[in-house]
Amino acid sequence: MEQISTFGASAYTIGNINLFDGISDPVVATLLDQCAIVRLLKDETISPLHNNEACVYAVLRGALGNTLIDETQGIRTEKILPGESVGELSVLDDIAHSSTLQALQETELLVIESGTLWRLIDEADGVARNLLRQLSFRLRAANAQLRRREKVGEFYRQLSMVDGLTNLHNRAWLNDKLSVLVEEAHAGKRPLSLIMIDLDHFKRFNDEYGHLLGDTALRTAAGVLSAALRPSDFAVRYGGEELIVILPDSNGAAGTMVAQRLCERMRLAVVFADMHTPLPHITASFGVAVLAPQQDADGLLAAADAALYRAKQAGRNQVAV
Repeated sequence: MEQISTFGASAYTIGNINLFDGISDPVVATLLDQCAIVRLLKDETISPLHNNEACVYAVLRGALGNTLIDETQGIRTEKILPGESVGELSVLDDIAHSSTLQALQETELLVIESGTLWRLIDEADGVARNLLRQLSFRLRAANAQLRRREKVGEFYRQLSMVDGLTNLHNRAWLNDKLSVLVEEAHAGKRPLSLIMIDLDHFKRFNDEYGHLLGDTALRTAAGVLSAALRPSDFAVRYGGEELIVILPDSNGAAGTMVAQRLCERMRLAVVFADMHTPLPHITASFGVAVLAPQQDADGLLAAADAALYRAKQAGRNQVAV
């Protein structure tokens, strides 16, 4: 960095700087006259401090890259163009900004030290207004960026809750949501049924036809569930060949009826469309449980798992309660 002039000895005017836009108060030019103008070569960096104090850098020519690093937002870079400035907050809170300033091309900067900026705010009409307007604009831009980031984060969070093979909800979703559904059912004194499903002899199917066709069978089974449920119901891939259906506002009779319908449709579903081979060789067993008073999510899952075990013990391809 090389000091090449002072503001008063240069051809620049306050009209070149957004911070002083629309200000005709002569005190501004007087206070800026002795402020240094420095030149940076391309890729040269500059300290956020000048003479060991916070300062504002106003870009007069060229462009400055401001790389910000913080724990919440990671790394982001903003470009500061002629007329724009950086460092105002550092002066206001007297803390040097945690950023790296780098010239994107040969650049000339006006250096406004902390004491000078405070005198400008105190003595020059309009400087405080312009500074507040600039900071408000940056705050709105930061909030908009935060909202976009939150939307992206929510999108990826939702994506992480979906099983990539079957497009059903996954185990993470179940862990996050089932306890909420249970609490809502208890609070509203409404019934809640859960069906645990296991595709019968699925290991044998994989051994005979291969894992790729096993994946096809799982997607087919998931399609049976999705096509048969209400919009208010939920289908989950619990893990491997185990699936779960959650039926809000459904008592034991309704849950059993849904399970029987699913069992029949699973039996008739076609896995290999080209061979017209139906699904009986991987029929499903169904265990139905209804939320009991004071029961939590783990208890409901355990009850459905016990019912599923009874369906398997009774010969599979059937429903047990």
